[in-house]
Amino acid sequence: MPPDEALVAPQEGMTALEDDELRELAMPAGDAMEPPLVTLRGLSRIYRTAADEVAALDNVDLDIAAGEIVLLLGPSGSGKTTLLNVVAALDAPTDGEYIFDGEVVPRDDVEAMTTFRRENIGYIFQFYNLLHELTVLENVLLVQELAGRRDEVRAHELLELVGLKGLGGRYPAELSGGQQQRVAIARSLAKRPRVLLGDEPTGNLDSETTRRVMKALVKACRRERITAVIVTHDTSLTRYATRVLRLDSGRLKGDEPGGLVTVASRAAEVSRDAAGRAAEVSRDAAARVVETVERGRETLTRAAGRFAEKARQWSERKQT
Repeated sequence: MPPDEALVAPQEGMTALEDDELRELAMPAGDAMEPPLVTLRGLSRIYRTAADEVAALDNVDLDIAAGEIVLLLGPSGSGKTTLLNVVAALDAPTDGEYIFDGEVVPRDDVEAMTTFRRENIGYIFQFYNLLHELTVLENVLLVQELAGRRDEVRAHELLELVGLKGLGGRYPAELSGGQQQRVAIARSLAKRPRVLLGDEPTGNLDSETTRRVMKALVKACRRERITAVIVTHDTSLTRYATRVLRLDSGRLKGDEPGGLVTVASRAAEVSRDAAGRAAEVSRDAAARVVETVERGRETLTRAAGRFAEKARQWSERKQT
């Protein structure tokens, strides 16, 4: 079995290595002054049967800024995947409005929804969905060809970005689960989507492989300036998000900063403290220099006075 699949016991908290990696990936929260990329207003999705109605989404209001990495948490049946599908235009809301970059996203128009999805959305699934008869590189190139812009140089760059340099000629069956998921990430980025959606992308991975996959995902999103929304049950993944949303019974119940923002804030605070201490040391050093100069001036003044007195005495003796 490839080493990426070696089972690693879950760890409490973060190791020093993980903490260093998060500092490397850390980013500030989205700028509240920037217009949102994704806007949902009063969004509902109701599934109707002959006997009942189920509100998978219930009057959801949400803004997501460009560049955010949003983690969506909630119990099974809370509406997470439905929300993801609506954002992807795989499903249409029953009520409410979905605005993308200032324009209303079409609904109940399959062709228009497909065009929107092809031009703007990348999707990572839990089960990789790679074509096993194609090589790693060919899996990435296929998405580009479907989008009408094949670019083999970029395909190689994406594989290197997710840590798979030199593996383009292998087939999926020759890779570990974590490596296959990183191929899926590279593939989803191949057509330059503006939003990357992930439905439990680490659900089948052990803790160490999850760490590698999430690090590759965040690094890729930062490099490509892509907004990401990730659905998961794994609360440990909050450390890789700029923002954490909690959904329950189709409603948003929580909205808080993720670990990347917390780390960035902590780093900024440490930097400010260090700058303050440096300024204080500089002020103290300057004060000591001034004090030394003043003492030197006083010493010179006394020496000059003594010299003048000796000169006066010598002059008086010479006159007598």
